[in-house]
Amino acid sequence: MLTQRSRYALRAMMFLAEAPAGSPPIPMNRIAAEANVPRKFLELILADLREAGFLHSHRGKMGGYCLSRPPHLISLGEIIRVIEGPLALVPCVSRTAYRSCKDCKDEATCAIRHAMMRVRDETARILDGTSLADATAEELVAA
Repeated sequence: MLTQRSRYALRAMMFLAEAPAGSPPIPMNRIAAEANVPRKFLELILADLREAGFLHSHRGKMGGYCLSRPPHLISLGEIIRVIEGPLALVPCVSRTAYRSCKDCKDEATCAIRHAMMRVRDETARILDGTSLADATAEELVAA
């Protein structure tokens, strides 16, 4: 299950994705209000996303945030990994944070591991295959 922090990050990034290309940076207060994210959480989330290279921040009176790449080049999977870490539900199937499980005797024959590997692969396929542009377009279609 996604944490509230990930849902906040996705909402903020989707709001930024809807800004026209070349528009001025959007102030944090506006992002917080429009994406319905508490400002104190948003500040930390945007810092993480900026450090990961998804956002540019600008200081000063006309400061704020904007995407560092076009929305079609940022996937939901990338955002979630920055906020949550690996997508795998168990560490023995993680591609980026592998750890052996103490529960199974043989990873090669563990039915739970094989099932969780399929879950990881399908989750990654869907999330990595859905860009911010796709998500905002789907939101508009659903509305």
